[in-house]
Amino acid sequence: SMASPALLMRVVASAYSVAEKAATIVRNVMAAGDLAIVEKTGANDLQTKADRLVQMSICASLARKFPKVTIIGEEELSTDEVTEELIEDGHCEEILKRTCPAQYTGIKEEELVIWVDPLDGTKEYTEGLLDHVTVLIGIAYGGKAIAGVINQPYYNYEAGADAVLGRTIWGVLGIGAFGFQLTEAPAGKHIIITTRSHSSTLVNDCISALNPDSVIRVGGAGNKVIQLIEGKASAYVFASPGCKKWDTCAPEAILHAVGGKITDIHGNSFQYNKEVKHMNSAGVLAALRNYDYYASRIPNTVKQSLMP
Repeated sequence: SMASPALLMRVVASAYSVAEKAATIVRNVMAAGDLAIVEKTGANDLQTKADRLVQMSICASLARKFPKVTIIGEEELSTDEVTEELIEDGHCEEILKRTCPAQYTGIKEEELVIWVDPLDGTKEYTEGLLDHVTVLIGIAYGGKAIAGVINQPYYNYEAGADAVLGRTIWGVLGIGAFGFQLTEAPAGKHIIITTRSHSSTLVNDCISALNPDSVIRVGGAGNKVIQLIEGKASAYVFASPGCKKWDTCAPEAILHAVGGKITDIHGNSFQYNKEVKHMNSAGVLAALRNYDYYASRIPNTVKQSLMP
């Protein structure tokens, strides 16, 4: 008889369906027209009804199937009011058919940490910049991001009425990443992608030091990493402490699965064990190719200002 799929593959297969359900919730909240926006720490730190419902849906759905896994979500919410229609029980059959990499076959539930950003790019969502928005489910083991799911609820939203709305990208280290066309940025061009709403002198000084041909300013860490793996940008640079573990876990797994690299501004890897602090205080530097080129050009003044 076939051995049942390894835990990791079951978690990723479930996270795929859970992310698709999340996308439906995101689109339904927007379509209903009442985002019920709450300011958390200020005008650039918002939470909407979609953030709340999606997080409840993701966390409750995964916790029901994998009760011993640690799940850490961005929003501080009680899980009491989770209604049955928020629960997603399905999984992606295609993912279950893949062979789990040998180094992950023995993983137990209590060894996994899932980092959830229910709606990455909330500010952009409230402003109608819908292509910036992603749902992020990152899976960590031994403190490392090893698998991830990124859903873009509004992928293709400007492509006309017949276009299929939304897509789900997934990846596992040692298998690869799927659901998009891996493309490298134009050779010899330095296209830097960075924050749209959290700019600062430090952020801009760091970018200038890289001598960019062009700079793209967009919301969402998930969105920025997608731009790297689809060849629209050569490096993602954010010289600021604003980013959190749930922003980087899923994108990191997908980027690393296709041979890219993401670190803080000093070149340190991110740690994702459950005890870790949530803030990536020393910023973000990522590239699909030529990471070292960008890393070597980060000014020392920037490094000194951003301590891990």
